Amino acid sequence: MLSDLPPLRPTLNFAPELLLRAQPVRVVFFDVDGVLTDGGLYFSESGESLKRFHTLDGHGMKLLQRAGITPAVISGRDSAPLRTRLAALGVTHMRLGTEDKRPAAEALLAELGLDWSAAAAMGDDWPDLPMLRRAAFACVPPEAHAEALSVAHHITRRSGGAGAVRELCDLLLIARGVYARELQQAAQ
Repeated sequence: MLSDLPPLRPTLNFAPELLLRAQPVRVVFFDVDGVLTDGGLYFSESGESLKRFHTLDGHGMKLLQRAGITPAVISGRDSAPLRTRLAALGVTHMRLGTEDKRPAAEALLAELGLDWSAAAAMGDDWPDLPMLRRAAFACVPPEAHAEALSVAHHITRRSGGAGAVRELCDLLLIARGVYARELQQAAQ
């Protein structure tokens, strides 16, 4: 019987200073290639762009939304597969096909009535540096360019396109104090 099961206790741990830094985050800016995907560019025989996304990352973005943290996507590329995935996740804040990410992020911050002190950013290369340097919490996957790695507050253990986004989402949920409750509800 399910009610006889002991409560499920979280096993994830993050350094207290990371959790403190992440507490004020209310919006997360995600790059796509190398963050939500593995960074590879895939094309069909007809030249159609193909993208591979990880379900762990998608569920993490949904959990963020339930916790009142807005996921936003800012990418230098725009594609039908990306738009399809974002629509399926309910992500409505996005700027696609823009290489100048700082003004795009600032426009989204203005829409949300927030500033950089309430923002996290996850990227992996030079175009992401303006966001990573301004955000209260900067995160990169381990394969990120050296300059992106050098400004990060957290480097994920998981790779881009293979759970790195979920790792950041989990960290933010723990910092927000809702991770254990969400875990318990999922385990019922």
